[in-house]
Amino acid sequence: MATTTWKGHLTFGLVSIPLKLYPAARSHAIGFHQIHKPCRTRLRRPLFCPTCNRLVERTEVVKGYEYEKGQYLLIEDQEIKKVTPETGGTMEIGEFVALAEIDPLYFDTSYLAVPEESGAKAYRLLVETMEETGKAALAKVAMHQREYLVAIRAREHGLTLHTMYFKNEIRKVSEYGHVNGEARPEEIKLARELIENLSTHFKPERYHDEYQGKLRAMLDAKLKGKKVPIATEHKMAPVIDMMEALKRSLARRAQSTSKASRSAAGQSRATKVRKKAS
Repeated sequence: MATTTWKGHLTFGLVSIPLKLYPAARSHAIGFHQIHKPCRTRLRRPLFCPTCNRLVERTEVVKGYEYEKGQYLLIEDQEIKKVTPETGGTMEIGEFVALAEIDPLYFDTSYLAVPEESGAKAYRLLVETMEETGKAALAKVAMHQREYLVAIRAREHGLTLHTMYFKNEIRKVSEYGHVNGEARPEEIKLARELIENLSTHFKPERYHDEYQGKLRAMLDAKLKGKKVPIATEHKMAPVIDMMEALKRSLARRAQSTSKASRSAAGQSRATKVRKKAS
């Protein structure tokens, strides 16, 4: 059974949906432990062998793969080097696929790909062609003693590379996609209206890590000997009938929009008055 990462509520308007989050993917790279070679015991930090009851020298340490609980297969560095993919080699594109066909779930880490001067023309050719076709390139690359599947896409007139999870790293949760309950047509209609009212264009600059800001403010206050600001607790909307929640949400959204419009109109009039006065 997959472990829950987070439990809470997803809200829009006054509608509240309790959720559990599970990791969608996780790397399955084989990990090695540091083993005291003479007695085959897993070492503690700093390089302490509990069996020999002493600190050990680096020359006594080997890698070990735990194939059973407390049982380790010793691996020499030379053996790993024989199967380690070469680094700094070629990233060869194997195929092109429609970008829309790649589930974002597969994306892991993102990189900006910048060409050397000698490759500028070929780089520009690839960027423009991928922009026109809407295709993404799939390739493999070796980095950090590991092989990665990567997706390369055109973005802002450059190439962005995403390392990807392999299929066997994508997790399954038995409950996912099998939700009981059926929404009524009138509920769907109101939900669609609420979503349309909340819809806008994606502007990443509008979003900030508020926690880091509050943490920085707390640290600054403590350094200056001031009182640490207390975070306000977010109160959940009361659980009410779904139709009633949707109706109230739409009414509240309409009221908020009306206030924003009046405020904008007031600012516009004030600007005109200032211009006439000048």
